[in-house]
Amino acid sequence: MTHNNDQHYITKVINGDTNAFAYLVDNYKNMVFSLAFKMTKKREEAEEISQDTFIKAYKNLAKFKGDSKFSTWLYRIAYHTSLDAIKKQKNNNNTFEINEIMFNQIAAVEDILQGIARKERSVLMDKCLQKLPHEERSLIWMFYYDELSLKEIIEVTSLSEANLKVKLHRGRKKLLAIVKDNLAPEMIENYGRK
Repeated sequence: MTHNNDQHYITKVINGDTNAFAYLVDNYKNMVFSLAFKMTKKREEAEEISQDTFIKAYKNLAKFKGDSKFSTWLYRIAYHTSLDAIKKQKNNNNTFEINEIMFNQIAAVEDILQGIARKERSVLMDKCLQKLPHEERSLIWMFYYDELSLKEIIEVTSLSEANLKVKLHRGRKKLLAIVKDNLAPEMIENYGRK
């Protein structure tokens, strides 16, 4: 999908061709749903967030100036819509506090993960990611899985570069601690020897 292609359909919608918006929805619905689902972990809520995101995008399409990619602009709307939905949930018990982690412990966990088969690692990482607080989970997801650049994540989240780097670092440390806590002791012992 090219930036010019998006702009062509955006211009058509702004000029009154409401059907042209379906093209944008079709091309970005998976991206928006995936982000919403990763942040809320609830399919129905992710579907509602997706609908709300596209409604907001449609209503504000004339405000899109093309300074960034349309996908980044839409991702930002989806991110903030997801955050709003999470804030409405009073019973968000998905917080994880952690004591300071020693650097060598992080290195040991990373070494262990290198020895685990790729599929096992994927399942383990997804399970552990779900235990992170929503903000850290979404930042790690954007950076490592969606492969957004720091600049794009800054556009999406409105965080400063320094704050984003700190949050990514802390999120990664927490994730590694969660991974260590979720590895079976025999896996640690087995892979720790290699």
